[in-house]
Order: sequence, then structure tokens, then C-alpha cells
Amino acid sequence: MTTERGPLRVGVLASGAGTNLQALLDSVHGREAVVVGVASDRADAPALERAAGAGVRNAVFPLAAFPDRLARDSAIAEWLQECGVELVVLAGYMALLTSPFLSRFAGAVINVHPSLLPAFPGVRAIEQAIDYGVRIFGVTVHFVEDDGGVDTGPVLLQSAVELSDLDDPAAVHDRLRPLEHRLLPEAVRLIARGAVSRDPNNPRRITIAGG
Repeated sequence: MTTERGPLRVGVLASGAGTNLQALLDSVHGREAVVVGVASDRADAPALERAAGAGVRNAVFPLAAFPDRLARDSAIAEWLQECGVELVVLAGYMALLTSPFLSRFAGAVINVHPSLLPAFPGVRAIEQAIDYGVRIFGVTVHFVEDDGGVDTGPVLLQSAVELSDLDDPAAVHDRLRPLEHRLLPEAVRLIARGAVSRDPNNPRRITIAGG
């Protein structure tokens, strides 16, 4: 995946406030990459307002409007492909994607997760970490693959911070957001530059050129 034909065309899926989307719009949009579409499963997601404010095409795909998740995901995939999306970024998207969707964007879906994977995958990651009593919290950007797992794809970037003085999930997330807002654009930037590849001897290991 390179930028020879112009900036990398990115589609973003978001369910909530869209702060990670905003980080992309503020940093890589119009530079190494261009956000060409933002989709949400929630009509009230502020992320859609952020997209509209930036002049980015956006759409809503509520599950209730479709027979099942497969149909909803198929509609999202078709819309993203109409937008010419080359990389799908999950930026606070709270719905699990089905196998056919991931197959259509094989090797081209990344997610930002508020833990140091493989520790604390899935929902309520911060609460899991607090309950476990960890002192080091972190953020992971990883590939999403059709492997039957949740947050099990190869790790692309990680960063950690010691928060031994915090035990409130909201306060921890507030401290983690700057890491998310730095790592996710950096991941997109690296992919856009063609700097990311798989180790042929271990496909779970990501190699970053110059890294």
C-alpha cells in the first residue's frame, strides 16, 4: 500500500464522540492520507458532526435498519468501496465486524484499543485493567483480521504510561486519549508511506521500515 497514486484513501468507522477521528482530520487528512468517508452505527454519534464539519462524506447504518449484522456490514462495505477506501480505521467503533466484511478489506483494517494487547482485549478494557490492579496502562493500534478472535490481530504500535494513582475508568481514559491521538495517526501515516509489512517468517510480527 503506497502513496504513488496520491494520498491513502481512508474510511473511518466510529460510534461515539469521534476524538480519534478528529486526531486524524487534524494530522494526516489532506497530507499523507485523506479521509473520504465516515460511517457510524449510531445516528447521534458526534463523530458524524465532526465529519460533516470537515466536509467529509458520512453515513449512518443502524442495525435496526437491516435484517441482521451480515446485511448491515455488507451495506457498510459497499459504501466504503464506493468511496474508494483503501484502509478502514476503527476509531471507537463499538460493533464487531463480521467475517465477510473483514474478507473484503483483508489486511486493511486497523483498530485503536485502550490496553496493551494481548492484555485486556474486548469491551471494558480499562475496567478490566483496573480490576486486575495494573499500574501500567496503554494503547495499542493493531490490525483487525478474520481470525475468530477479538482484538487478536497483529500489533502495529503501542505506547504505555504509569497511572498508579488512578482507579477511575473515565480518568484513566482521559490520560490515555493523548496516546490514542498520537498513535492512530502515526499508524495511518506509516501505512500510507508503505513502511508497514509482515514478517514472512511470522505473519503476526509487523515490520516497520526504518523503525
